[in-house]
Amino acid sequence: MVTDIDKDFYDRADAVIHLANDQLSEISRGKVSASCMYAVARFNAWVTACGHGSSEDMAAAKEETLEYFTKQYRVMLEENLDDYIDNFGKYMRPQEA
Repeated sequence: MVTDIDKDFYDRADAVIHLANDQLSEISRGKVSASCMYAVARFNAWVTACGHGSSEDMAAAKEETLEYFTKQYRVMLEENLDDYIDNFGKYMRPQEA
């Protein structure tokens, strides 16, 4: 479960999802997914850089940073996969639910 979320957490996530969904009219799900993952990785690299005073400090924390972000992604992906497994009919075949 995602912890430490503020009241606008899901609204921000939904805004990104809506942007990704809009891109589906022009390109495949896989390509949109890859672009979204790249964007999140790039943004998180910037967020990480903002927390360091030098490239040496950032390099020293690289493994810890990788562990943190991959762990968080895994938790969030697992939570969402479980949600889709539990609600597959409602989400993927709403006309049948």
